Amino acid sequence: MLRIPVIIVAIFFVGAGILHFVLLDFFSSIVPPYLSNPDALVKISGVFEIMGGLGILFERTRKWAAYGLIALCVAVLPANIHMAMNPEQFADIPVLLLYLRLPLQALVIWVIWKAGRSRHA
Repeated sequence: MLRIPVIIVAIFFVGAGILHFVLLDFFSSIVPPYLSNPDALVKISGVFEIMGGLGILFERTRKWAAYGLIALCVAVLPANIHMAMNPEQFADIPVLLLYLRLPLQALVIWVIWKAGRSRHA
């Protein structure tokens, strides 16, 4: 039986990865302007989110999937900072949520870490 953190991480990242393709325009709009080819970056991160979310489900790949997802969270941090620093570009999102994404990133990383250390019960 899989532990709760593993299931949460898998659902969260597989879902988020799929959304990167479904909502490509939105996710491309949050890529900081100093990075080139936002569509490609969003698609690549979406693929890695799906792979990590699936990899976390299997004990054999769980630890490495967790490391990859943590690295991915660090890699997308500039997008979260960009959104918080430019709230006028994201008028549909409450400013408070733009700022809350930053500390929530640490919570997400902690849950990934816990999931990566989980073993079957």
